[in-house]
Amino acid sequence: MALADMTTGTLTQTATGIATAGGERDNRGRPPPPPPPTDERRRDGLKNVPTGPRADRSKAGTPNGSNDHTPSSSMPPPPLPGSSTNGSLPELPEPYVPPMTDNDLTAIRSRYLGVDKKKRKIRKMNDRKFVFDWDAQDDTFAEDSPVAVGSNRQGAQIMFGRGHLAGMDDGGGSGVRRVTGGDHLADAMERRKAAKSGFDERHWTEKPLIEMKERDWRIFREDFSISARGGNIPHPLRSWTESEIPQTILECIERIGYKEPSPIQRQAIPIGLQNRDIIGIAETGSGKTAAFVIPMLSFIGKLPLFTDENRHLGPYALILAPTRELAQQIESEARKFAGPLGYKCVSIVGGRSVEEQQFNLREGAEIVIATPGRLKDVIERHVLVLSQCRYIVMDEADRMVNLGFEADLTFILDALPTETMQGEDPGEQMDIDGEMVKKGRTRVTTLFSATMPPAVERLARKYLKKPAVITIGEAGRAVDTVEQRVEFVNGDEKKKIRLLEILNSNQFAPPIIVFVNQKKTADMVAKDLSRAGWNAATLHSGKNQEQREASLQSLRNGESDVLVATDLAGRGIDVQDVSLVINFQMANTIEAYVHRIGRTGRAGKMGVAITFLTNDDDEVMYDLKQEISKSPVSKVPIELAKHEAAQHKVSREMKRKRDAEDQG
Repeated sequence: MALADMTTGTLTQTATGIATAGGERDNRGRPPPPPPPTDERRRDGLKNVPTGPRADRSKAGTPNGSNDHTPSSSMPPPPLPGSSTNGSLPELPEPYVPPMTDNDLTAIRSRYLGVDKKKRKIRKMNDRKFVFDWDAQDDTFAEDSPVAVGSNRQGAQIMFGRGHLAGMDDGGGSGVRRVTGGDHLADAMERRKAAKSGFDERHWTEKPLIEMKERDWRIFREDFSISARGGNIPHPLRSWTESEIPQTILECIERIGYKEPSPIQRQAIPIGLQNRDIIGIAETGSGKTAAFVIPMLSFIGKLPLFTDENRHLGPYALILAPTRELAQQIESEARKFAGPLGYKCVSIVGGRSVEEQQFNLREGAEIVIATPGRLKDVIERHVLVLSQCRYIVMDEADRMVNLGFEADLTFILDALPTETMQGEDPGEQMDIDGEMVKKGRTRVTTLFSATMPPAVERLARKYLKKPAVITIGEAGRAVDTVEQRVEFVNGDEKKKIRLLEILNSNQFAPPIIVFVNQKKTADMVAKDLSRAGWNAATLHSGKNQEQREASLQSLRNGESDVLVATDLAGRGIDVQDVSLVINFQMANTIEAYVHRIGRTGRAGKMGVAITFLTNDDDEVMYDLKQEISKSPVSKVPIELAKHEAAQHKVSREMKRKRDAEDQG
């Protein structure tokens, strides 16, 4: 019966709870949780909870051992957790929290907010106001103080070494140092310090040779735009008298009238006197001929004299040039030095009979100047051998390669004796004393070029032994002594009129060179100049060798005022005191243009180059603008600077496509 009542009460309570839950809802629409049971209901619900083993439960029940779910008086149920005698929950005491100290607050503040450090204020040197750590009223350096030194310079900028505001007036303040001679004492002290530290502020021109330091030599090279690399580079020449050139050659230099060496001569001659291979990259008209002729003559002077026993073995030195005119010019220059020394020079060039050149070689020659094509022909005919050739010079090597002489150069260099390529020690690169030269076990190879294309680099790698590379100025550009002018003139008739206007202006004295691109144009321009009263000569490939030499000679001796030439005269032709070069037709490449205008402004003298441009010259306008902009004495004209073709480089393929589109 008790079980039924308990069950009924439970069901009633559950139903009541559900009804209550259905009537009330929270703000989320969910029924609130049922109220917690009271202690009495907890006890009623725990009547059937086992409180011991099964055997004890049977003993604690009825006497017959039946289990009627009646709680036993001997084993009461355990007390409810958290229950008390009065039916209320016990109150726990609150934990003790000590108060925060100032140190704790400071630690927390520094941990989360950072430490506020007072930064030191840095004063700049260019502050125009005095900033003191003390009060501004304590400043005795007031503007109205008449006795303050430098008070009229309150806003002056304080800089180290000036001394105006530091009490060292430069003449306008107190005269203490001036009276006591402090300036002289300070200068003497500075000089003593400089002498002790090894620093000398004098320019290299004010020092003797023995006092030159590395800093002075560096400034010297910068002054003459000399760059040399290759290891163990000797110092350049300051003057002819300070060099190690043999006295007999120095007398020839003085007799010829060379006052000061050119930049290429200053560096190439000391290296050449060490019997070392050289690659010289120099601008046009820089005096390269004497730069290799002088060391070559010093080299030959250490070899045995020519006799009947050795003169048939060939020359001691060989000079290769791309054109006949350049070869003959080198021959003329070399004879000025070699003649007084008793050496013989012979040129072997095309345009002359082989029999005549064979006759000139019958008594032998220490120096042979030749073009590659004719020299190969002479070697193949056994007219000349190179059994004792020890000194090789390749002048204008890039030009020889461009003319197709690379195979001929290889043939000639391979014809040289192989035992002269290396010395006794393969690592030996210099023979300053000349002992190996006397034994004939060394060879010196010198290569001069305005540019270094891949073909020239191949020759240098194959036939030169760890050469010294000399660069004068900027390779492949015109000299700074040439003023470059550009005029846009369309049509040959307008060009002829403008040419006569320039010549008749009397601003330029003969000799004058006019460059064209075709042989027929050269003949036409020369004929028009002759009609106008000018003595004009022509030089192009349509003339034989005798006519070419006659044209150059007439210009040199003053018989002709103007020389009209093609690019044949663009390289290596040295005519003294050319005041003006006119490009009647613009060159096809910027390299040819540079060599054309290099005929003037030579040997340190100023010259002028005038170029007639048309719209057909758009391929070179960009390079021409860049070339003129590099010159310190030239100015790019506005018309060229704004021309469309001068804004970017135009290739021949681009021009061909553009012309095809215009025709289509």
